[in-house]
Amino acid sequence: MQELLDRSIVTKHQNFSEVIQSYYQLTKPRIIPLLLIVTAAAMWLASDGATDPVLFLVTVVGGMFAAASAQAMNCIYDRDIDYAMERTRNRPIPSGRIKPLHAGIFAVVLAGLSFTILFVFTNLLAALLAMAGIGFYMWIYTHLLKRHTTQNIVIGGAAGAIPALVGWAAVNNSLSIEAWVLFAIVFIWTPPHFWALSLMIKDDYAKVGIPMLPVVEGEVATAQQIWIYTLLLIPTTLLLVYPLGASGIVYGICAIGLGGIFVREAWKLLQAPTDKGVAKSMFKYSILYMMLLCTAVVVDSLPQTQSALALLWK
Repeated sequence: MQELLDRSIVTKHQNFSEVIQSYYQLTKPRIIPLLLIVTAAAMWLASDGATDPVLFLVTVVGGMFAAASAQAMNCIYDRDIDYAMERTRNRPIPSGRIKPLHAGIFAVVLAGLSFTILFVFTNLLAALLAMAGIGFYMWIYTHLLKRHTTQNIVIGGAAGAIPALVGWAAVNNSLSIEAWVLFAIVFIWTPPHFWALSLMIKDDYAKVGIPMLPVVEGEVATAQQIWIYTLLLIPTTLLLVYPLGASGIVYGICAIGLGGIFVREAWKLLQAPTDKGVAKSMFKYSILYMMLLCTAVVVDSLPQTQSALALLWK
């Protein structure tokens, strides 16, 4: 069936701008900014708020190419289910705008650019971690887990957490406990975030036989798991304040406030696990939560913030 699908794909572009647009869509660009803000938070925390602008730029560009490569590879591997799911049928490969071979070349070039930029302008550790992120996302999550276990997104969440390690390594050429706490925050945040989405599109996953938790265990069990992971997430975020002392009061207040809203959203979903509107609210807030939490890390680490706090405490 897949061979027939591939043979039926004929490039359908009217002009060069449409070609660029199709390859841009192949990278799933809406996902990438969230990964990059995690990288930025790690860099600011690792440098005590004094990240070199050039280092930041090259790390973000290298990370962006790595994330884009992973997403393009995912589009190639999942083209069969993308074609079957209404939500993804218009993606560049199943819609026939890009051939799998061309997408593969594009993905490899992006990965090569990512490794080269990070290796030349940061260090080997950051470059290797970015490549590990691509490999984990493709072979562990997409190939081994996604189609075979309800725990796919739990273990697969490590791929989305690797940008925190890349950012830290780019600054310090090493990984400390603080870097791994940032990794853990994203890792624990991923199941509530993605399971909320899977509750919204449960029928699509069921149609193509992907064993997402709501499909196999049902909405109630999924809402319960979201609740548990949310409760685990809040104290994990506070580890940066105590006992590590890597972040201060500004971050701590934000983490508690944002976490309280996250708990409220998870509680609402626990009370109405079949309500897709509630699941959508949870999903949308989870994105805002991670963006604001990372922003809080950056703001708290700035020397200007520390100076202002020092004046307040006088």
